[in-house]
Amino acid sequence: MPYTPPPELAALSLAQIADLVASRKLPPIDQWHPAEILDSQMVIRADGSWWHQGAPITRPAMVRAFSTLLMRDADGQHWLITPQDRQTIDVEDAAFIAVDVVRKDGALVFRLNTDDTVIAGPDHPLMARGDADTPAIYLAVRHGCEARINRSTWGQLVDIALEKGGTDGGEDCALTVDSLGITFPLVPA
Repeated sequence: MPYTPPPELAALSLAQIADLVASRKLPPIDQWHPAEILDSQMVIRADGSWWHQGAPITRPAMVRAFSTLLMRDADGQHWLITPQDRQTIDVEDAAFIAVDVVRKDGALVFRLNTDDTVIAGPDHPLMARGDADTPAIYLAVRHGCEARINRSTWGQLVDIALEKGGTDGGEDCALTVDSLGITFPLVPA
């Protein structure tokens, strides 16, 4: 079955994007509780590339399929979950990379390296980590997994913050962006 990439975010309304997100069929991994534990021998590197037994996974369709089975537990361990087993997967930084963002009707809509679409808000907050000199911004995706905002997308967020009036509360305050009525800092406190 051929893969049809999602449409460009800039061409869609927020309602169309919300319908696109809602229509995505994901496996019900939160309902699966397999007892068998294995090692997947897979790594998601900090650059978002997926590796198995030391070799890159070069088929985007495989990465997209595996990404729908990901979860991260309270201890920070990432797992690939199937009805039969759960397999550890090493993640160097974040399971996903946010590669694009658009602002639509008061919402920030992100495209991930797996072609997933995530709308930042109460269920998918942006989190600023690191320090003021080297900030790292993350987006909650699903099942405890996060996406790291890549450099160009962070630049887009800074542009959005500056367009809305720069800083929140004065010169010394961090840049902020708003999505679905929530304000998110772009620089760690």
